[in-house]
Amino acid sequence: MDAPCFLGVDGGGTKTRFVLIDASGKVLAEAQLGTTDVTQVGVEGAVRVLGEGIAQVVTQAGVDRAGIAHAFFGLPCHGEDGGVDQQLDAIPGELLGHDRYACGNDMVCGWAGSLACADGINIVAGTGSIGYGQYQGRAARVGGWGEVFSDEGSAYWIAVRGLNAYSRMSDGRLPKGPLHAVFNRALGLQRDLDLCARINGAGGLARGELAQLSRLVSEAAAAGDAVALAIFSDAARELAAIALALHRELRFPAGTPVPLSWSGGAFSAGELLLQPFREALARADAGFVPTAPKHPPHYGAALYAARLAGVSIPA
Repeated sequence: MDAPCFLGVDGGGTKTRFVLIDASGKVLAEAQLGTTDVTQVGVEGAVRVLGEGIAQVVTQAGVDRAGIAHAFFGLPCHGEDGGVDQQLDAIPGELLGHDRYACGNDMVCGWAGSLACADGINIVAGTGSIGYGQYQGRAARVGGWGEVFSDEGSAYWIAVRGLNAYSRMSDGRLPKGPLHAVFNRALGLQRDLDLCARINGAGGLARGELAQLSRLVSEAAAAGDAVALAIFSDAARELAAIALALHRELRFPAGTPVPLSWSGGAFSAGELLLQPFREALARADAGFVPTAPKHPPHYGAALYAARLAGVSIPA
């Protein structure tokens, strides 16, 4: 294949997605594997996933690695540990056999996909939460400090808030709502205290698996659970606060419409999260224009790779 192609890699706390596109934007190959979060799988684990994913897409597309005109790797935790960053930055060169690539945090993929690399802000609420935007050549990030003391509004944060509500409902510190029964049924709990072993015991849930429990909070909210509904309202306010901080960091002039989009698994809750999120953005009175995502993050990574190579992909 003589035509140039571009590789996009979107890493995450739960999964990593790969895509090859041509200069027209056509998808040539895609793959999905596990996380490349070095805090979970280490550098060696990240190398293994990246190597396998690249091998899958080049084989599907019938492309030699040397034929990849440019690539962008959006990786979890990139930019948060200088020593690890050096290792992450070197991995793609070893796997591709050339230096036509760039590495960055996976937040860039969310922005590039949702807004097709246009100026504006994207809020990611996946396993973790983070915001990223660009405006007139400036770039900024807000959030993404990790689940131990941050990641407000993320799927992990929503899940932990749901687990906390379950424990209080079980104790009688909160009235039992639908959330209690939803967790019991989904986790197969015979007694409420079995939750402790299910979460913290041997073979307990990893970070990404725990984040998946946000779906149970969503189910409870859809059933009218007041506490679950409040969790989504709180998450929306936290995510809007990230957007407002980015607005200040990027110095959007007053009165300027600011495209704002979103990505990440927490938004699979649909209007349970999106409605209070839009309402919180409107209250901020910062000119935010909620904009549905144009493309998924891994496709955004490929678009950004093309942009770095000086190639404009048609809309």
